[in-house]
Amino acid sequence: MGATNGPASRKLPSHAPVAQRAALVHCCIPSDLGAGQKVQNRILAAAARRGYSPESLFAIRLALEEALINAIKHGNRLDPRKKVTIDARIQPRQVRITIEDQGPGFDRGCVPDPTSNDNLCKDHGRGILLIESYMNKVQWSRGGRRLTMIRKNP
Repeated sequence: MGATNGPASRKLPSHAPVAQRAALVHCCIPSDLGAGQKVQNRILAAAARRGYSPESLFAIRLALEEALINAIKHGNRLDPRKKVTIDARIQPRQVRITIEDQGPGFDRGCVPDPTSNDNLCKDHGRGILLIESYMNKVQWSRGGRRLTMIRKNP
């Protein structure tokens, strides 16, 4: 008898309930905040259909909004010729979202700490802190142009 991959890696039949199937979202959008909002809504709707708790939906919404704003505004600098690519895999137990912009990138280690006394009163600079606080795993790659974040659904 041959080896099997086990139940976790088996593909569910297309007639399986939506809550048990993975949803895949792939979009390449212009550097436009409205386009980012539409993608965010698609991902959140897919997570809601898969039974994510209100706390997890809030965390995903907040982190995704901050990540998209950062990619569009700071990465691509609102340049309409530059694109943002979003890939999301929404499964019942976790969502994995990758966002990549076409900007110059950044060094995560050089981003000022928004909780330091010098930065507490500033009205900006908290997006990365929020992303890293609300997601279970966050990884920056490709010189800061790509963000991969994971949120587990308890």
